Formats: sequence, structure tokens, C-alpha cells
Amino acid sequence: MAEEPSTSLNKPKLQVKHDWYQTETAVVITVLVKNMRESYLNVSFDNNKVMVALSHPDFEHCELCFNLSHIIIPEQCSYKLSSTKVEIKLKKSEDIRWEKLEGNPSGEVIKTIPSGPVTLADRPPSYPTSKKGKDWSVVEKEIIQQEAQEKPEGEEAINKLFQEIYGKGSDEVKRAMNKSYMESGGTVLSTNWSEISKEKVQVKPPDGMEFKKWND
Repeated sequence: MAEEPSTSLNKPKLQVKHDWYQTETAVVITVLVKNMRESYLNVSFDNNKVMVALSHPDFEHCELCFNLSHIIIPEQCSYKLSSTKVEIKLKKSEDIRWEKLEGNPSGEVIKTIPSGPVTLADRPPSYPTSKKGKDWSVVEKEIIQQEAQEKPEGEEAINKLFQEIYGKGSDEVKRAMNKSYMESGGTVLSTNWSEISKEKVQVKPPDGMEFKKWND
């Protein structure tokens, strides 16, 4: 009894896988399939579509259709066959980065691939005089106001008070303060010139303390 010819219904399916990558100007689809000949293969290109027909006599007919997410230039596309794969090179119509291989071209967000170094700014920052930047004169005034509002305590408060009195005082007040402070070894500070000018100011150490000169 003669053997019936093989039909597509009882032929095994081709084991086909594919992957893709891209450069600035092209997208490359790699179809992984073994023992494929040129006569078994047909690749066609359209503006946004690639058709791959695989007609191996020992397997079921297989067609792959890639509905591309962006437009390509069909006349500048090509493919290359090897023993383990078909490498399909697609020419981009625009030098943009594809987010995915397939999709609706009109619904994709276009992102341009930079061809050179990225420039962060085409002019120097606008501060400190720009309206959008910080006004450093205002910042300085705020700091001065904050310092003025801070209340000193203890010895710092006393020194600050003396500085204010000396700065605002008359010539007689300043002379009195200088004379009393120097002659008393820093133990007396007076603003009364009429009293301080009469005689040398004596040392008056705090209670419980004794004043001694360095050579004692």
C-alpha cells in the first residue's frame, strides 16, 4: 500500500522565537529558526509592517507579522539569513527611540535620541538678581532681623549693653568708661565723667575675691 503524501495537518510546527534591538537609525529584528533556506523564506516590508513567511517542507507553514510602532523606510530595509536565524534590519524614518517594537504609530510618544552631548543649560543660572532666583539682599535683611530679635543672656547680655552705651554715648561717656575700666583693672565701668575725672579709679574686685598684680 502506497504511503499517503504528508499534508500541513500532520506536519510539526516550526520552533520560532524572535527578539529585537535598536540603534539611532535602525531597528533589528532577530528571528531564531534553524535549517532555513533562502527558498523557504519570504520577507516583505511596508511603511509600518513586516511580514515573514517560513515555508519549510518538513514543517507547517508559518507567518510572522510585525505591526510596527513607528514608520520605517521599506526600500532601505534588508534581511540576512544564517543557519540559526534571520536578521531583519529596518530603517527608521526618524532618529527616535522606540519604546516598543509593535503598537499604534499615532499613539506613541516620540523621544528623540540625542546625537551629541546633552547641554543642561544654554545660559548661566539667573540668581541672585533674577526674579525667579533668590533675592540675597532680602535674605541678608532677614538674617539681621533674626539676630536682632535674639535676646542675649548672662555675660553676653551685659557686654552687648555696654557696647550699645559706648556706641551711642557722648565723648565724656566714652572717656569715663575707658578711664574707669583701665584704671580699675576691668573691675569698674562708669559713664559719669564728672566723678571719674576727679581721681584715679580704685580696683574693686567682686565680693570674696582678691585682686593681685602679676608681679605679686
